Amino acid sequence: MRMMEDELFPSTPGKVKIERAHTINRQFHKCFASTSTMFLWALFLIALTASYLSFQSFVDTSSGYFNASWGGMHWEKQIRASATPRRPGGMSVLLTGAAGFVGTHVSLALHKRGDGVVGLDNFNNYYDPSLKKARKALLASHSVFVVEGDINDARLLAKLFDVVPFTHVMHLAAQAGVRYAIENPASYVHSNIAGLVTLLEACKSADPQPAIVWASSSSVYGLNEKVPFSELDRTDRPASLYAATKKAGEEITHTYNHIYGLSITGLRFFTVYGPWGRPDMAYFSFTRNILQGKPITVYRGKNHVDLARDFTFIDDIVKGCIASLDTAEKSTGSGGRKRGPAQYRIFNLGNTSPVTVPTLVRILESNLKVKAKINVVDMPGNGDVPFTHANISFARAELGYMPTTNLESGLKKFVRWYLSYYGYSPRSGDIALAAEAGEEAKAS
Repeated sequence: MRMMEDELFPSTPGKVKIERAHTINRQFHKCFASTSTMFLWALFLIALTASYLSFQSFVDTSSGYFNASWGGMHWEKQIRASATPRRPGGMSVLLTGAAGFVGTHVSLALHKRGDGVVGLDNFNNYYDPSLKKARKALLASHSVFVVEGDINDARLLAKLFDVVPFTHVMHLAAQAGVRYAIENPASYVHSNIAGLVTLLEACKSADPQPAIVWASSSSVYGLNEKVPFSELDRTDRPASLYAATKKAGEEITHTYNHIYGLSITGLRFFTVYGPWGRPDMAYFSFTRNILQGKPITVYRGKNHVDLARDFTFIDDIVKGCIASLDTAEKSTGSGGRKRGPAQYRIFNLGNTSPVTVPTLVRILESNLKVKAKINVVDMPGNGDVPFTHANISFARAELGYMPTTNLESGLKKFVRWYLSYYGYSPRSGDIALAAEAGEEAKAS
């Protein structure tokens, strides 16, 4: 009985409480140990996740680098070789839009006289990319290297300036065309505004800062009715989005000149034409359609007035571009900071002899020996202007610019190139049309 009582009622006071306390402590320590372990495991998992994400980011970056169309020792060697001048005092030029119409001709002219040239082009599909690839091949045959990339790629631009201390930039890359802006307005903002700013950012940060020559457009004169167009005329009434982006470009370049000391020259081109031209231009599409026996559309202005353009042959434009590079002063900034006023200029580059579109068609008919099928319609509200006419007195005085090729001579050279490039072989129908045109010519 006593033993039972001792077991049931222990003689040591507080024994039950102490044992219960020990049990609770053991459970607490066990729980604490478990929580600490979980905490450590959590930290481990977080660290593992962070390491994985960092590694994945590295892999993605590395993959993007190795998969890019530029970079590497061989690529840099090609850049340096192409950029190295071959004449005393020669320039080292980064030329954007190098596979474009004007860009190809300027690149060839610079290389021919011994300057170093590195091209940059994104080979977009605004018109047949195969023509751009053919121009690239032409440049390659003359040892001019063209990088395939976009002017909005800040990393690429930084790399180019890191590899070569370019003395000049010839910026010809842009989304061209007045009517296409109605279909794809974003492409004009992307190339003509955002792309320009990205390039200027790279130039202002470069050491040394290059002098910049870039292509504006006669389209900035917009609805201006005073002729001939002078650089002093107002340009605040653009008739198309394309014109508006080029006008914006002039304001943007002025800002970078003022703040960062970049030497900048803007060139307002007037209807450039010639061999290796753009297929979206009227003279080019007219030639194609005439040879294929398809009708061409000729627009006319108000009161049935014929449209007129200051057609400027490519060789004359090239002379103006080269002269602008030769007379460009050095930029005055360093590391993105301006040390003094820098040169800022704008020039018209035109032919000063406007020709009506119907006259253009007649010259093409004469060179092609084929009669055109013409549909005459009123000019739609698509941003086109009724006429252009350049005043080139500033360019003549400052650049020694003097156009020498009239439309008849220029179109003859273009047609010769066109027939050779596209391997045109007259069809029986075309031969009949040619004979008909010949008889009409004799009768007149």
